[in-house]
Amino acid sequence: MIETLNLQSGSFKMVLPYKWYGWLGYVIFGLITLFGIAATISGLTKLPEDLTFGLFCTGIGLLCLALCTPGSHEKDLHDIRQQAIDPAELEAKAKESGLTVDSWFLRQTTYVPTNDPNDWILPAPGPATWNTTDCYAEDSGGQPIPEHPVRVGTPVPATFSLYGIFGLSAVLCFILGIGSVIGEVDEPDSRLLAIGVVSLVAIIWLILGWLRAKMLNQMIDTPTSLVRSVALGHHELVGQVRPSHEGVLRVVVDGNERMFMENMVAYNWTYEQHQERTVSTKEGTRTERRWVTIRSDSGGCPFILHDGTGGIRVNGQSFKRSDYGNYIKRWDGAFAETLGKQFMASLIAGVLGGWRVIDHRWTLYGIKLGNPVYIMGEVKSRPRADIEAENLDGNRQNSIIEVWGNSDGVGQKVTLNRGTELSNIGRSRSSVELVALPMLLFLGALCLLALA
Repeated sequence: MIETLNLQSGSFKMVLPYKWYGWLGYVIFGLITLFGIAATISGLTKLPEDLTFGLFCTGIGLLCLALCTPGSHEKDLHDIRQQAIDPAELEAKAKESGLTVDSWFLRQTTYVPTNDPNDWILPAPGPATWNTTDCYAEDSGGQPIPEHPVRVGTPVPATFSLYGIFGLSAVLCFILGIGSVIGEVDEPDSRLLAIGVVSLVAIIWLILGWLRAKMLNQMIDTPTSLVRSVALGHHELVGQVRPSHEGVLRVVVDGNERMFMENMVAYNWTYEQHQERTVSTKEGTRTERRWVTIRSDSGGCPFILHDGTGGIRVNGQSFKRSDYGNYIKRWDGAFAETLGKQFMASLIAGVLGGWRVIDHRWTLYGIKLGNPVYIMGEVKSRPRADIEAENLDGNRQNSIIEVWGNSDGVGQKVTLNRGTELSNIGRSRSSVELVALPMLLFLGALCLLALA
């Protein structure tokens, strides 16, 4: 299984979609791209006014094709997960996932994602195998869990893939399209405004790509420590979430007992309203819609990261950066949970711009028991009072230390991610693709500025 996978993707790797919706996106956006190319050719030979439209249409199609393209290892890891995990376990998860209609009358539904890219790829120890009397002790055999980087290695994304080819082509189309627009505009201020907007988009994209690339390189370059031998200082750890002596949380979303989740150690939920209004224009009227976040909450409790060689206490709420991945559960409803809340929601939305509330949505993100976690954090000694409160004798080094995430190390950014190193890097693009595309767009904007 995992032994047959080449984790070093090299300079180029062609990866195609492996889900039906990925192929559907390829068909739809491929047709849009072809239509844009046809319009561009028509603009060059017959109708010049079609040139700009064709370039932008082609760029949008190519960009969407890039977004539909999986990461270098994503398809391979998906296939390995299907082969490695017990089919009965996969079937049980499938039954729990999907859309459930709670009330036809109130249009209340619950949705659990059918695909979790942050979940285990290889089988993980089940709760029945956990040591409930000593959470710091090693598992039977004392070997790292199957998905630990010490056993499977660290994946490296391909330098270039179809994502990069589609993205590069899209950026070139956008640059040429903006150049065509500027050529048709006579006012210098309008030209500078268009270039300024493109430059701003490129800078924001570049910053986000650079931060993601920096985090990716940190995962690849930093060796993963084993819990039983980890020392004080900043370290990379990978393991399974297990309960600490404080226990776990039962999260009730927005105070509604109908919407809850057991066995949580970290969470973040949001309550959003789907609002609409009718706006008068010179041509008549149009309908505007938006999602607005009304309330949100987050929290958590300490937990144990266990990698098979031992457990270590993690203060999850101390981390400056956290990524819980895809949402765990989502509740939708046409109405608020009570008549009073429905009235207040409609009243406030109406006062603030004449909006009407047409839908409500509650979304829960978080980390549960049994989940995989990747941590870059600072290992510190535990206070003596905490050690005595747990009646620990200190014979295990990993029982008298803990992980914090409130201070960065030298060249190391503290972070907590749901998923292992394998699952996080396996979905990622290369540093070149993350940085080169926005950099090219920014350089193109500078060239347009010089021409303008």
